[in-house]
Amino acid sequence: MKKILVPTLIALALGGVSGLTQAQTAAPESSLSYNVGATTDYRYRGISQSRLKPAVQGGIDYADKSGFYVGAWGSSIKWVKDAGGDTNMELDLYAGYKGAVGDVAYDVGFLRYQYSGNKLAQVPTFANANTNEIYAAGTMGPVTLKYSHAISNIFSFIDSKNSYYVDLSGTFDLGSGLSLVPHVGYQSIKNSSNWSYTDYSLTLGKDLGNGLSATAALVATDADKTLYVTPAGKFTGKTGVVVGLKYAF
Repeated sequence: MKKILVPTLIALALGGVSGLTQAQTAAPESSLSYNVGATTDYRYRGISQSRLKPAVQGGIDYADKSGFYVGAWGSSIKWVKDAGGDTNMELDLYAGYKGAVGDVAYDVGFLRYQYSGNKLAQVPTFANANTNEIYAAGTMGPVTLKYSHAISNIFSFIDSKNSYYVDLSGTFDLGSGLSLVPHVGYQSIKNSSNWSYTDYSLTLGKDLGNGLSATAALVATDADKTLYVTPAGKFTGKTGVVVGLKYAF
């Protein structure tokens, strides 16, 4: 379950403008990029997707100079099989547009969470895991507010269309390639309020150079400890530290 503003765990917005003249004359360019990574626990919206175990991930992105973009991102998972389904892979397909109005940058788009062959619709009390969301985000200075709205059932919940997730985060450049990203989000599950919850995280990122970056995140939720559990009874929204490494090229 990939957050578009936050690939893998949390996106690191590092960089700057080398000079006023360059900023005025440089034209935007289209780009094609790739990324591969690993994490000690694939957390999405605070909940482990990998049974509190490590996961491998990777993606491809095309950003057009017009502001339109498309991409795909995948990760190993365990939650579908834990629920009685039949896949260990998540593939996110997305497209959108980024622009700015004055000092506010915006990002709108569509995201498809694909769990091919998941078969959860055949399991009692579950719906198909495949999920469609539309999203809109606004960024001013270091702060980003994002809203995601499910236009299908969400993550195998029956009759859950119109569930939503809203999150607020900030990206603060600490210098020397370091960034700090505080985050809070709320996941609402339509017609299953007991499953709704708030998640929190604080992520320290380090740009290691040559496309390599590392993150260490303290993650927590107030999710129901009797609902969000592994088959062994472990709480998948528990407070923990998640470490990730990513290479972009």
